[in-house]
Amino acid sequence: MNMWWRSVWPPVVAVLLFLGAWQLAVVWLGVESWILPSPAGIAQEAVSGAPGLVGHTMATLRLTLSGFAIGTAVGLALALLLHLVPWLRTALYPLLVISQNVPTIALAPLLMIWFGFGLLPKIIVITLVCFFPVAVAALDGLSRSDVMMMNYMKMAGAGRWQTFTKLELPHALPALFSGLRIAATYSVMGAVIGEWIGSNKGIGYYMLLQRSAYRTDRVFVAIAIIVLLSLIMVGLIALLEKRLVRWGHNNRDDHDHESRQEVSV
Repeated sequence: MNMWWRSVWPPVVAVLLFLGAWQLAVVWLGVESWILPSPAGIAQEAVSGAPGLVGHTMATLRLTLSGFAIGTAVGLALALLLHLVPWLRTALYPLLVISQNVPTIALAPLLMIWFGFGLLPKIIVITLVCFFPVAVAALDGLSRSDVMMMNYMKMAGAGRWQTFTKLELPHALPALFSGLRIAATYSVMGAVIGEWIGSNKGIGYYMLLQRSAYRTDRVFVAIAIIVLLSLIMVGLIALLEKRLVRWGHNNRDDHDHESRQEVSV
């Protein structure tokens, strides 16, 4: 708990100081609310508009979770395929890197033309932004297995599948979860981009409506919801990592304990 508190209070204090400075600057300088609303005004608008925002938020959340699950599955499947077939990795990995140089916002209109304005093009947008960090992180983790342990298992008669499930995959989990945290953040933005292109509900659709009405305070409310959803997604991934990768945390704790003992000696 003490370690958690020491890691949490600095950013919390920094955010509170920033919001306080923002509030004072808006009041002292007399900035118009349609240009830059105060944090107090944004909070008031969030409370008053909460009933209407719940439906938009839930729509974006459902879209985010669906796209994130599919993007993660595609990224994992691609990483496993490229890891198990080395020549395929040599052929396709550069193409994966090149694919990320095309802006998603530029592909979205094409997806709408090809697949219409339903759910499918939005899912494809989220998949495109999520699969790459998962695939790259998983590939990196799978390639960093202990060479000595790998040779030992081969000498002991372990097959390819046993080596993969008992050594490579467990050691790749920390790197994989790093990619999942990045993909979780991207998934929310991918959902919003999909709603920008074509939708009748969701936070992205809500932002477009408020932009047209010059309701800057409501746009800031939408931004706050996007940030909150991203933090929740990352927090859930971190919690799942703590549950599944206990050995990594245990090794880190043992190392810290040994280091403290050496210092005390």
